[in-house]
Amino acid sequence: MCKLVIRSLTHSSPSPKVFLFLQGPPSIFARTVADELERLGAKTLRVNLCAGDWLSWHDKRATSYRGRLSDWKDWLRAYCKSNGVTDLVYYADRVPYHVAAVEVAAELGITPTTYEFGYLRPDWITVERCGMSAHSLFPNDPDIIRKASASLPDIDRRPLYKFGFWTEAVREVTYNMSNVLFKLAYPHFVRDKLYHPLIDYLSNIPRLLMSRTRDRNAKHLIDDVIGVGLPYFVFPLQLQSDYQLRYNSPFDHIAEAAEQVIRSFAGHAPPEARLVFKVHPLDNGMEPWRKILRQLARHYGVKKRVYVIDGGNLDHLLHHAAGSLTINSTTGIHALRVGCPTKVLGIALYDIPELTCQKPLDAFWREGTAPDPALVADLEKLLAATIQVKGCFYTPEGRHAGATVMAQRLNEETVNLPGALLDAPPRIAKARSLGIATTFDEQMKARGKTELWTHAWRG
Repeated sequence: MCKLVIRSLTHSSPSPKVFLFLQGPPSIFARTVADELERLGAKTLRVNLCAGDWLSWHDKRATSYRGRLSDWKDWLRAYCKSNGVTDLVYYADRVPYHVAAVEVAAELGITPTTYEFGYLRPDWITVERCGMSAHSLFPNDPDIIRKASASLPDIDRRPLYKFGFWTEAVREVTYNMSNVLFKLAYPHFVRDKLYHPLIDYLSNIPRLLMSRTRDRNAKHLIDDVIGVGLPYFVFPLQLQSDYQLRYNSPFDHIAEAAEQVIRSFAGHAPPEARLVFKVHPLDNGMEPWRKILRQLARHYGVKKRVYVIDGGNLDHLLHHAAGSLTINSTTGIHALRVGCPTKVLGIALYDIPELTCQKPLDAFWREGTAPDPALVADLEKLLAATIQVKGCFYTPEGRHAGATVMAQRLNEETVNLPGALLDAPPRIAKARSLGIATTFDEQMKARGKTELWTHAWRG
């Protein structure tokens, strides 16, 4: 578990901080943050684990690790000691290399900070001390959130740093395909990807070609679902490859969650209610969702009450829904914004009393309550002031804006401040009760289950 590190401030001339950067997003964002830290007087280092890492950062600060994942902790421990590392910075906190690194940081008294795409998208980056979701130090007590947000300013919601689908896609493809093409340069690197990159990207081509037709059909179906006037519940599907889904939920495959939801819906939802599954807009089509969901609906006797929508506007669907369900997607925040009763099946930062339904799933269909709108506003204000940074990974302006503020917070040790830095992760006990792997060793034992589930459902 991540331990909160509090450094002594009694020295008159403390040594410069040494920030070690591990893997970043597929862009030069991590290097830009490091450059900003250097301007503030810190020293920065980087460890490259694969060819994609090397392409985005290979100056004199960078070192390559080409060993095995099983030897990574020992190597990193020695590296941190010999280089006097004080801070660890990494993108995507549950990547196996980063899970191991956080445990090394706890041993050595190093401050870990993780970052990811923002909760308040677009235009935001999440920056948290230690970890996210199950490992987040952000409070989950409504009273703490209300008190901490009382004097905070309103959120700057202006969309300043827009970027298109292809901007992100080109960088993702370049990063992941370089790890395939230049595998011999880092022969033992373990890709934390569910699908082989080449198959993944090729499978997207038919969906891209049919996107307009798919959206047009989805819009008509959404209008029909709303127009009928019967109550309906929405379950926006995440990407099966989403690492937050795989490492912050009790499910090895989304189909497990879907079966749990459909079984409960069949037995406890009002007979006139409908259940709508919304396919993720970036789904690669490799998971046969229509086949899976129709089989489950047929098995539980609700075939005519379950719909699958692929495309269209999710916010419009949520605005008229009787309720929404999610494993731990950020779409849950969208549902809260429009006042939609929401049930979380995994571990999510926003799964908080008075916001989401805390009752059992079977009770949610009839007893789900709308979120407190004032608490939703307080949550978003506290997020924006403490663990969100205005910026993006891809455009020059957004990258510079985000990197500048992130570097300041890292250097001044104000990540999660003011008011959102608890001493221990408040969601970790629930994660363990759900059987979620929370340590490196547990994660290694759990690897492979998702792949088995995927093959089983495709069959």
